[in-house]
Amino acid sequence: MLSDDGKHLYVSNEEYDELIERLACKVAASGWTFDSVLCLARGGLRVGDIFSRIFGVPLAIMTTSSYREAHGTQQGELVMDKNITSRTPLAGRVLLADDLADSGATLSAVVPRLREDYPAITELRSAVLWVKASSTFTPDYCAEHLPTSPWIHQPFERYDGSSPEKFLAKWKGKF
Repeated sequence: MLSDDGKHLYVSNEEYDELIERLACKVAASGWTFDSVLCLARGGLRVGDIFSRIFGVPLAIMTTSSYREAHGTQQGELVMDKNITSRTPLAGRVLLADDLADSGATLSAVVPRLREDYPAITELRSAVLWVKASSTFTPDYCAEHLPTSPWIHQPFERYDGSSPEKFLAKWKGKF
């Protein structure tokens, strides 16, 4: 649900899953097939995992991070891991999956690095749930365009800033 002022988008678990399914439909309807999906963790983990299951292709994971400050609400310097975790070599047609193109900085940095470091990738396309108007990167596939560039409140963010102690108290005697 978009706030009245257009500055905040609140997404439930059900809506999040539906966005992933709609994105999968867009990729499938394009007729393009891919040999593996590479997700950008953390935001793209759920997208990549579900795409791997739907399309029956191997999942690869690259950890990137720029939203670390203030429980993930402030963008800082982009950090990209040098290694990619995958059970198969990253080669052929690869779909790069993430949750959103916010400023576009992450995808704009990752794509050229993949092309340089993984010459066995013959074709690389990108898919995200949301593209904000403020993004400088245009992915090949997206579920929704966000013209007001709102802050997205994803359903799992409730765990940001949590601690085991919170849940130990909540579930005391029930685990």
